Amino acid sequence: MKRIFIKNATIVNENKQFRGSVVLDNGIIVEILSDREMPAGPCDKEIDATGCYLLPGIIDEHVHFRDPGYTYKADVETESCAAAAGGVTSIMDMPNNYPQTITIDALNAKLDYMAEHCIVNYSCYFGATNTNSDLLDKLDNSRVCGIKIFMGSSTGNMLVDNDESLERIFKGTNKLIATHCEDQKIINENTQKIAGDLDDVPITQHPYIRSPLACFKSTSKAIKLATETGARLHILHISTSAELKLLKIKPFEKKRITAEVCIPHLIFSSRNYHELGSLIKCNPAIKRHSNEVALQRAINSSQIDTIATDHAPHLLSEKQGGALKARSGIPMIQFSLVCMLELVSNKITTIETLVEKMCHNPALIYGIRNRGFIRQGYQADLVLVRPDQEWTLTNDCILSKCKWSPLEGRKFTWKVEQTFVNGELVYTDNEVNKNCRGQELIFER
Repeated sequence: MKRIFIKNATIVNENKQFRGSVVLDNGIIVEILSDREMPAGPCDKEIDATGCYLLPGIIDEHVHFRDPGYTYKADVETESCAAAAGGVTSIMDMPNNYPQTITIDALNAKLDYMAEHCIVNYSCYFGATNTNSDLLDKLDNSRVCGIKIFMGSSTGNMLVDNDESLERIFKGTNKLIATHCEDQKIINENTQKIAGDLDDVPITQHPYIRSPLACFKSTSKAIKLATETGARLHILHISTSAELKLLKIKPFEKKRITAEVCIPHLIFSSRNYHELGSLIKCNPAIKRHSNEVALQRAINSSQIDTIATDHAPHLLSEKQGGALKARSGIPMIQFSLVCMLELVSNKITTIETLVEKMCHNPALIYGIRNRGFIRQGYQADLVLVRPDQEWTLTNDCILSKCKWSPLEGRKFTWKVEQTFVNGELVYTDNEVNKNCRGQELIFER
């Protein structure tokens, strides 16, 4: 592998930015240089990054690549190409595939498949059910990013709605537990009240069916279980201002309960249903504008620890209909970083906070070995982004297999220029090097 000198960048890392350069050798960051410093030895390739910001590669802890089982709408190769084009260098895939990742054999088969097909670095969650808690202590801590619990509706038998099962899971593992928190009983009651015998209702009813109360009650329950059992809890896709009140503001290193927000809940609100309809239908639902504002503010505090995508592709034909018929899920991974950079430009957050919540904290929370920071000796997962490059998102830009985005037609002023995964240039000049392969993430905790 070539020795690469990336020079004259504005490096953003560990809550500061400075003009400097880095040297990559054999997939590792070997030198971090201040402005005008030169490498200790000759380099095979120089990249002049003048005018660009150099960030650690984005770690997206929450994706649905649909592979295996649903590859007609997405697969590991297409979605990891989209990830690379968006500056995402590591992903963690959810277990609601077909077959579901709820047995050790299914987990091993999925990891083996990703090794052959994933352009970026990867790991997988193990899915908890009401009946498989006996497997949790048999999982390899260094290979499994976490245990996923759907505490709201899910695919097949992955809804864990039995209190005894939940307590057994929370007590029975020292691994990180990642929860989807929505109370299914409340959702069912709301559906009956709003829809009755109708087979569909307008998409504007979605946030009333999957209401703030459904999120609040389930999140409260997860926090109570974690507090009582001492479990390590990470709450996925917080979507309401009410849930934020449950999250304590305290030093990051002292937390046993952490929380994630996803891009759609930071850039859309119920106002957008009138324009975009079911294209922005996701679970938990996108809700009132006041929640969007509260979540944007919370990323600047320690209430929210990570920012992810919940990337979940469907065919456009599956997104037709309203609150009951259209599938829930939004393809987002290719444009997550530029969406956040627009929030930086609009002074809603800072680029240092973006790096903290999308790079550093995912690495720390999950215990990922030697990634998430620009540090000497760490894997060379990096992304170069350039400001003041206005462009419009058009359909031909989209690399996800589903070939649509609710962001089509939106203008951006930041561009992902280059993405490096383990020192290999996997994305540049609007092209992905499909011959590259990421590495399996290793966890230390």
